[in-house]
Amino acid sequence: MKNALQAFMKRPTTWVGLITAIMFQVIFSVIWMTGYNGVTDRIDQLKIAVVSEDQQMGQQISTGLLQSLPFNMSKIDSLDDAKDQLNARELQMVVVVPTDFTQKASAADGTASIQYLINESNPALIKSIMSGAAAQITAQINGQAVAGGIQTVLGNMSMPADQAAAAAQGLSQRVISDVQSTNVVKGMNNQMVPMMMVLASYVGAMIMGMNFEQSSMAVSGSVSRWRRFAARSVINVIAAVVVSLVGSTLLASFGGQMVQGFLHIWLFQLLFVLTFIFVSQLFLYLFGMAGMLFNIILLSAQLVTSGAIVPRELLSDFYIKLGDALPATYAVEGTMNILFGGPAATSDALLLSLIAVIAIAISMFAVAMKKQPVLQQQPTVVVAGQKR
Repeated sequence: MKNALQAFMKRPTTWVGLITAIMFQVIFSVIWMTGYNGVTDRIDQLKIAVVSEDQQMGQQISTGLLQSLPFNMSKIDSLDDAKDQLNARELQMVVVVPTDFTQKASAADGTASIQYLINESNPALIKSIMSGAAAQITAQINGQAVAGGIQTVLGNMSMPADQAAAAAQGLSQRVISDVQSTNVVKGMNNQMVPMMMVLASYVGAMIMGMNFEQSSMAVSGSVSRWRRFAARSVINVIAAVVVSLVGSTLLASFGGQMVQGFLHIWLFQLLFVLTFIFVSQLFLYLFGMAGMLFNIILLSAQLVTSGAIVPRELLSDFYIKLGDALPATYAVEGTMNILFGGPAATSDALLLSLIAVIAIAISMFAVAMKKQPVLQQQPTVVVAGQKR
């Protein structure tokens, strides 16, 4: 036992494994604790728009909401424009005061409704926060409407008993919430798919790249650096096709939500898996096996900044800008659009392609800068007077 332990501890790979396990703890702790620090204090970064179609009480209500709510509030005149911004995730909720609000709210026995539009094609936390905000807004507006209703009842003291009873009952609840969700996500299992796809794809790319680097080192004595780079790139493309096809097929087999269809999600996953592969191998080309440390950092940073778990709007400026430069951000946004609904994923695909091209270019530069080991000559064997 003692001899075996000593033998293990003398191997460099044993120490690499121990250090890697420790670095996972250090890196994830530092990035996650700093990345999510103060998230609940940045609720005011979430954007809510108010659309008033009522020209009487609606104007007063919208003005009051703009001044009192702890969110990034704005007023939009066109409901269609507000819906477009909501669909593009430029807004987190739209509050609509309907045309007949004043008429229903001012009636002695009337009940008016406030409409709330929420885009569920977002991190689950968005729906939770906006649902709470909707309840808060309704309570605030209801208080104003009740006060107006009391004035109406007092001005009609001679009304019949049955009408007075109905009016009194209506005073406690004159405004109700009408919450309407767009791009509805069907179940928590579907809600977690974007994070699962990004996590599985990048970790898979990391591990695959590490093994490819070891294979490249093993054949470096007999294969030139550019031939190794070319062969590795071809294998990367083939691997991305197979991996993405397996992932998308399994998602479809388990009944995963796919608003834009299987072909769209497969092709988009193919793109971001290929981007992940080239980005993760970039550090291996630059630093060899030590590049895995940078991949661990990048994995943790992308989980925090991509918007798969916590809305990006709640992060600090540093982590928002960091996320803008990392591929997982666009992988998550495009995946949400394809799976749950939203704008076309064209812009996300273009940005992923740009990141992949930059990673390939830097990798080629790293290959060009490295010295080529002396290639081993194949031994010449003479058999029956012939050279082989």
